[in-house]
Amino acid sequence: MEENITNEMDMGVVKISDEVVGVIAGLATTEIKGIVGMSAGPVGGITQILTGKKNLSKGVKVTVGENSATIDLHVGMEYGVRIPDVAVKVQDNVKKAVESMTGLTVSAVNIHVQNVLIPKSEDNNIEELEE
Repeated sequence: MEENITNEMDMGVVKISDEVVGVIAGLATTEIKGIVGMSAGPVGGITQILTGKKNLSKGVKVTVGENSATIDLHVGMEYGVRIPDVAVKVQDNVKKAVESMTGLTVSAVNIHVQNVLIPKSEDNNIEELEE
């Protein structure tokens, strides 16, 4: 696990791992109305089944430089929402959350819409449409 120096003080060095930034970004993403989930791909799903742990950074790829971060998010959205509007809200929320909690500058938040979930008309179950 990669660790990054974010602040040197008289008392020592503060290091924040990429995974911590990923968890913050993932939680900030799921707070937005219109987002129904994060896409981890097959490897993330198998890992969760085998370990029994929920991966809070699922669907998040973080690239951290010296003082900045680029975040890629793979999301599923509700059918009927305006995708560009939801994406802008996610970008703003993730940028604010990561910058306020870590002190890093977020240079980019890239949104990859992996699927759209629509309700079935007869029994209100959810059906998934993938790219």
